[in-house]
Amino acid sequence: MKKKRMSYAEAVEYLYSLQKYGIKFGLSKTSNLLKALGNPHRELKTIHIAGTNGKGSVAAMLESILMRSGLKVALYTSPHLVRFTERFRVNGGEIEPAQVATLVAEIREVIHPAQPPTFFEVTTAMALTWFARERPDICIMEVGMGGRLDATNVIRPMVTVITNISLEHQVFLGPRLIDIAREKAGIIKRGVDLVTAATQHQVLGLFKATCEAKKASFWRVGKDIRYRKHGSGFNYYGFRRIERDLQLGLFGRHQFRNAAVALAVIELLEKKGFSLSSDHIREGLRRPDWPGRMQVVSREPLIILDGAHNPDAMRTLADSMREAFPWRHLILVLGIMGDKDIRKIMREIVPLAGHVIFTRPEYYRAATAETLMQEAERLRKRGEIVTPIAEALKKARRMAGNKDVILVTGSLFTVGEAMACLNPERYRPDNLR
Repeated sequence: MKKKRMSYAEAVEYLYSLQKYGIKFGLSKTSNLLKALGNPHRELKTIHIAGTNGKGSVAAMLESILMRSGLKVALYTSPHLVRFTERFRVNGGEIEPAQVATLVAEIREVIHPAQPPTFFEVTTAMALTWFARERPDICIMEVGMGGRLDATNVIRPMVTVITNISLEHQVFLGPRLIDIAREKAGIIKRGVDLVTAATQHQVLGLFKATCEAKKASFWRVGKDIRYRKHGSGFNYYGFRRIERDLQLGLFGRHQFRNAAVALAVIELLEKKGFSLSSDHIREGLRRPDWPGRMQVVSREPLIILDGAHNPDAMRTLADSMREAFPWRHLILVLGIMGDKDIRKIMREIVPLAGHVIFTRPEYYRAATAETLMQEAERLRKRGEIVTPIAEALKKARRMAGNKDVILVTGSLFTVGEAMACLNPERYRPDNLR
């Protein structure tokens, strides 16, 4: 029987329709899809990255460094900011819409009607299938949620990374920090090095014990790998490498720690036969492509976008804002998902603002602007409701003086909509029916 052809719009709409199956943990459906497609993931050399915050930044830095060494590099991340195709990159280029349509049509043919997969299971199978056909030298795979039962955990990587651990997705991962750490530790594979920047004693104890049980080497930032910030740059002290006066293309002091994680991975890859120079490292750290993370999108007025979406990330953003961007008034444009810890997120950033504009991205999980404003009343902070995001941005720009800063944050969905409004040519969203 002839396979049905699909347009890109039909393919993406079909994928979004799978969201009705929610989030279901387990590897069997992803494994079955990949088996029906010839197990393409078994051909790939991969790096696997989990963590509460920073995993995307580490992935982007690794992509940038490895590409500058002349390697063909694949990258799988989530969620996307503006376009579905952002999730899949090879050498910095997004997958073509026609390729998405072809892959979805192929995968749809092998799905068992009685066992429908989730959105993320299908997108992960798409990524691994496309990457195998592109024949990259190495693939960087970001975990979607947790790790142990995440769809990406079908791979056997060359190096495993767990950036850090804090409370997140507790309904799915467990109520305690150690529960969440146990889920992340599920990506540790027998004999595969683990690099982490986690700091909590109980978390490190769990990681160490898991690595010992699986005969996997355990490497820690702050112990086995060190870095020292100075001025606008930093020095890196690794297993063998010492790199001085490195500069970062991503704002925020937390990015120095993320860079140390990335460089530790680079050193472990060198032990496995990859060849990289100090120039590759230096240039790669200066030019990662990772929008929506302390991204300056306008100078007059100064507008900064950051997708901080949990309390730890928002605390880090607040600290980085104080350090990097002086202001007379901070105008905060805030939109948060309803399933997040809204109260704790707002406590970290709202007190810094001179004025808050509560808004809501056009996404079903988003909290209402009214909910955010009610929560802000507990903090005794002035504000107003302006929706949609396009109107919230217009209001913020009208208010901003020469020495004021506009910060758009609270969710990657909020940031993605803002990017599409502020620069529609570069950040053009999908044109779906």
